[in-house]
Amino acid sequence: MTILSCSHPNNWNYPTAIRFGSGRSLEIADVCQEFGIKRPLLVTDPGLKDLPMVSEVLSICQSNLQHCEQFSDLQGNPIEKNVNDGVARYLAGNHDGVIAFGGGSSLDVAKAIALMCGQTRPIWDFEDREDWHTRANADKIAPTIAIPTTSGTGSEVGRASVITDHRDQTKKIIFHPNMLPVCVILDPNVTLGLPAALTAGVGMDALSHNLEAYCSPVFHPLAQGIAVEGMRIVRDWLPTACRDGLNIEARAQMQVASSMGATAFQKGLGAMHSLSHPCGSMLGTHHGTTNAVVMPYVLEFNFSSIEDKLTALARYLDLPHPSAESVIEWVLDLRREIEIPHTLNNLGVEEENITPFAKMALIDPSTPTNPLPLDLENFEDLYERSIKGNLNVG
Repeated sequence: MTILSCSHPNNWNYPTAIRFGSGRSLEIADVCQEFGIKRPLLVTDPGLKDLPMVSEVLSICQSNLQHCEQFSDLQGNPIEKNVNDGVARYLAGNHDGVIAFGGGSSLDVAKAIALMCGQTRPIWDFEDREDWHTRANADKIAPTIAIPTTSGTGSEVGRASVITDHRDQTKKIIFHPNMLPVCVILDPNVTLGLPAALTAGVGMDALSHNLEAYCSPVFHPLAQGIAVEGMRIVRDWLPTACRDGLNIEARAQMQVASSMGATAFQKGLGAMHSLSHPCGSMLGTHHGTTNAVVMPYVLEFNFSSIEDKLTALARYLDLPHPSAESVIEWVLDLRREIEIPHTLNNLGVEEENITPFAKMALIDPSTPTNPLPLDLENFEDLYERSIKGNLNVG
């Protein structure tokens, strides 16, 4: 691996142990040994499995640990079968930990494998509802080490996985506190060269996490502060990362913004994610890009509840003529600059999808923490506006 240097390499311990800096993925064997992992299963996706960066990490583990093999049989919107197949590989190889290497889908599947490798109940029994996580045998959850290759989902610092339930094609959040990786390696070198369109989509996902957490009515001052700074980093670095895929500093900063967004959304999310999830599970749209498309429509819908927050945010971001409207204008300008589509129709969402998707969005776990309450009619209107491009601002 050719190592380019970024500023401020460091180790952090929030919300878990984090090693940040160029080339630090090469420390993987040391990290495994630190946490008592001798036989890890490396989980990645089909698009990465043959790339040199994955082969190098795999080779380091095979040379310095007792055993390591790779699992990559998963899809972009992972389903239960992907997890079950991974668990079967984990048990057959007598593994004792998981290395999650890739984007959000790889990390979600890896964490779900770590959860399910020691359980007897089906995965849906651990959905993020009430106290369902207490059903799990916590002592049987395997340790996970996460190495994210994109900068959007922040799944590396999350205690949950998003898995599509094929029975009704809904995305469900599988949760347990012990699903949080024991260590995260933020190595910007593994994100270099990510295509501009994907960089834009995942970067806007990071923004949506920070922004929806910031707007959530849930009281959590620590997460609120993280969200604000996360958005400043996106403002300063996402356009550069999209223009120049080899800019190591921009890549590093966006990795940090992504992890910050996923840490901040302990406060909850909102209608951006509620609208996005049905599009992804039913039509396969890219999650971050879909969040980016619906973002201004949701901000406009919530305007009466979040005006003061957006005005304060505009001042922190040093936007011209700071106001709530200027934040929406900034979002629209950013989308245009990095070539995010303006409508859901551009992503293949049609008017015939409005009612069935609205019904799914209404029961989405992100809906309860939206700043304003939502009913079926509200979601239908938001889908219609997002499909047709009806926006009053901009």
